[in-house]
Amino acid sequence: MKKKGKVIAVCTSEKKGTAKTEVPSIRLIPGMGIEGDAHAGRWHRQVSLLALEKIEAFRKMGANVSYGAFGENIIIEGFDLRSLPVGTRFRIGDVLLEMTQIGKECHSHCAIYAQVGDCIMPREGVFTVVLEGGGIKAGDAVEMIEADPERPFTAAWITLSDKGAAGEREDRSGPLIGQLLTEAGYEVVEGLLLPDGVEKLKQQLVRLADQRQVNVIFTTGGTGLSPRDLTPEATIEVCDRMAPGIAEAVRAYSMTKTPSAMLSRAAAGMRGQTLIINLPGSPKAVRECLEFLLPPLEHGLGIMLGRDGECAGNQDGTKSGE
Repeated sequence: MKKKGKVIAVCTSEKKGTAKTEVPSIRLIPGMGIEGDAHAGRWHRQVSLLALEKIEAFRKMGANVSYGAFGENIIIEGFDLRSLPVGTRFRIGDVLLEMTQIGKECHSHCAIYAQVGDCIMPREGVFTVVLEGGGIKAGDAVEMIEADPERPFTAAWITLSDKGAAGEREDRSGPLIGQLLTEAGYEVVEGLLLPDGVEKLKQQLVRLADQRQVNVIFTTGGTGLSPRDLTPEATIEVCDRMAPGIAEAVRAYSMTKTPSAMLSRAAAGMRGQTLIINLPGSPKAVRECLEFLLPPLEHGLGIMLGRDGECAGNQDGTKSGE
């Protein structure tokens, strides 16, 4: 894989949702982004990158676009950015960037879309955070550093609750998931509170799996028999493969705590290399289920991501799971 590239242009804007303007140089602040740019802040999309090759291909379609027209901060030559995994790093002089997201949702079309009917940023752009700061200008060399295969597993949690989303009830289950995962060594990248239902949950599961490439997503709530309990339906719709053993094991374990666990319809499955697991809605049940799940889960994630080998053999010579 090619590991050397070059900065072609750097761009900034004072307002979000507008095209950026090419500037001679930019200064990056660790944990914040580009000084004076509208997208700077303590979040995961501090600096956007776009490949020169994608811009040139777009221009060949007849579109006269300037650097920054798609809202990109840094135009880089030499890499197919979208093909790189989240966690990839870029060294540009003193600056160190880490990729956190591939592509983005485009809810309201930008100015370039209004002009030519298309925009490549949602498909081809990538987003990074600033780990080490400094200056960048056109012509600077770029070194691509492959994602560390031993980095901590990444995780996200989503709470499903109509009352919680409406501000009528405090969400204690989602933050508890985040706390327990952090204590277990996971890097928790997002936590969300959504109303019950299918469509919004599907949208966020797809985004977290495809764009942020989160290793495991836990949902809490929406797994019962109420007409609004639709978390399993959303999970099943977005998954490529199901992992029924996880949901069955959680139900069986929960049955040792309360007979009402038999009413749970929770599911578990995979979308690409993201594992999605439905948990119950109460903080007590969340804690019990994670205490049960987390020890074997680490090995399962390692197998899914290709970090670990197959399960160790049993005493009868078969592999675990056979």
